[in-house]
Amino acid sequence: MRIRGMPRSTALTRRPNPYIRLFHTPGALAFTTGNLIARLPMGMFGVSAVIMIAGSRGSYALAGGVTATGLAATALVAPYTARLVDRYGQARIAVPATVVAVLGSLALLLCVHLGAPDWTLFAAYAATATTPNTGGMSRARWAHLHRNDPPLLHTANSFEQAADEFCFMLGPVAAAFLCSALFPEAGTLVGAALLMTGVLLFAAQRATEPPATPRATSAKSPVRTRGFAPLLAVFLAAGAVFGSLEVVTIAYASGLGHAAAAGPVLALQAAGSCAAGLLYGSARPARSVPRRLLRCVAAMAALMCLPLIAARTTGSLIVLAIALLCAGAATAPTMVTGMTLVQRLTPEGQLNEGMTLAVTAILGGIAAGSAAGGQVIEQVGAAVGYFVPVCAAALALVVCAWGNGRYSAPPR
Repeated sequence: MRIRGMPRSTALTRRPNPYIRLFHTPGALAFTTGNLIARLPMGMFGVSAVIMIAGSRGSYALAGGVTATGLAATALVAPYTARLVDRYGQARIAVPATVVAVLGSLALLLCVHLGAPDWTLFAAYAATATTPNTGGMSRARWAHLHRNDPPLLHTANSFEQAADEFCFMLGPVAAAFLCSALFPEAGTLVGAALLMTGVLLFAAQRATEPPATPRATSAKSPVRTRGFAPLLAVFLAAGAVFGSLEVVTIAYASGLGHAAAAGPVLALQAAGSCAAGLLYGSARPARSVPRRLLRCVAAMAALMCLPLIAARTTGSLIVLAIALLCAGAATAPTMVTGMTLVQRLTPEGQLNEGMTLAVTAILGGIAAGSAAGGQVIEQVGAAVGYFVPVCAAALALVVCAWGNGRYSAPPR
């Protein structure tokens, strides 16, 4: 039926769903499927290792030390792995790097099962640092496929962030279920199998793989590009928000006698971020990416006050869960916009390295935020501990505002 006064073409035309357009890209569904299978274990390995080691050795301190060592090793090794991916191609580097990482996971499993000395656990888990940044490689493919279509690339980045949130929401739950329902080593074993399978499927999709870019060993790191270091500082502060929020929420739920509810409560925060990421990807983005990032970080800083208010004034886990759901709404838009800037600032031929540096900054922030949150909890309690993510978000806003004028694209 034609609407009176409106041209027929306007009445019948609807804006196409950008996600349908995205997955109409030839080969997109295939490489995305493999990448999601490979990415799911990222949320499984840490939880699986803690359950496996603590159950066998009776020490959460040892379990935490082993996982922290793996995180530190990843922060050191991952940028070099990504540099090799840029230089020689995703398939040539990702598959052997994954083999080494899987062997490290299996070695950890055997060392725990056979009662090997504690130092072997640290050595085995450190070997998993060669795990390639599967999310970064997927984003690099989208950036290559839609380099001349910024709106669709925005949708792709939003989808990738939502996928991250989904995997880190489902991964720990799957790991805990496998380790408790089957045997303590099940989570690590299944995670290793999924990682290897997913990377093999992903690497087999050669048609969508970005071309390798051989470059001189003297080529400068993306960190030396104007505006890149301030952007990494924003990611570092944002990581501190995530790390402290997780530790404080677990402590707060435990203090109320509902330790088992901490996982579902944190999953709500991830669900809020996942939903916001998908909605953000369907919206038409503002032209100025730096200004958009500043607005997203400001929204994150404001929304992080909600869990603090809920914890300090209500003492209700249900109210806190709602507050976390709302607080998560700014997380994905911030990460999506930040990754868009990374893609613009990174020199050509170094995209995997640039995005891996961003992920490394987030991991470093998570570690720092977890430590800071733990210290505050020990001193003044979990409810006051929610000041830590608020302060970290405020720091991210200050750094973002300071670096806003420096986010200029490098010469290509």
